[in-house]
Amino acid sequence: MKQILVGFHAVQARLRVDPDSLKSVYFDPSRRDRRMGDFLKQAEEILGERLHAADAERLQKLTGHDRHQGVVALAEKMTIARTITEVIEDVEGTQEKPLFLILDGVTDPHNFGACLRVADGAGVDAVVIPKDRSASINATVSKVSSGASEVMPVITVTNLVRSMKVMQEAGVWLIGTDDEATKSIYDIDLTASIAIVMGAEGEGMRRLTRETCDELVRIPMQGVVSSLNVSVASGVCLYEALRQRLAQVTTKAAK
Repeated sequence: MKQILVGFHAVQARLRVDPDSLKSVYFDPSRRDRRMGDFLKQAEEILGERLHAADAERLQKLTGHDRHQGVVALAEKMTIARTITEVIEDVEGTQEKPLFLILDGVTDPHNFGACLRVADGAGVDAVVIPKDRSASINATVSKVSSGASEVMPVITVTNLVRSMKVMQEAGVWLIGTDDEATKSIYDIDLTASIAIVMGAEGEGMRRLTRETCDELVRIPMQGVVSSLNVSVASGVCLYEALRQRLAQVTTKAAK
């Protein structure tokens, strides 16, 4: 299955992780700034005859819009998603604790792409989404994620609650986010094997998803706004987990 990659981040991420999957890469020769120059230097060495000059009209036809930054690629879709059990076993084999992000009902591709971006930045091992009621990886998600969709394992499951129970049986603590929770994200230990569970904007988590969580937490809100965008909320929670884990490593090293 062919996939369209749009913009510098998405194409350069694929150049790093799987250049053979790139079938054709098109660039706008009228763009002669330093960023394009650096990109072409990298791409020419790796791609050879698969790199093609194309005018703005051709690039717009490929993408359907003009927000392509002058770089578009046609590629084979990567298969990097694995099973939840495999991810847990791989991470624990390195003596680390798994960190998952579960997205329940995030259907907007911009939000999904932004969630993948923060998940990659925070060191998440995999993102879990339901087969239904969820955005899938497309050109918009790829661009918004700044290349994270090319490297972040996304595991699509038929039954989200059943998959959450599989995680629990493997020792993963499920932490759901809820505006009405009594505990704050800053009140709990996030250094163990955990999954942060985020619901859709507005609706939040579905009832069974919420009931399956081991613990519910809220993000403290100090202003007049009552909630955060799902990708921002994911970033707050995941980076608190990262902060705690880095602090734990520092403490152990000091002993």
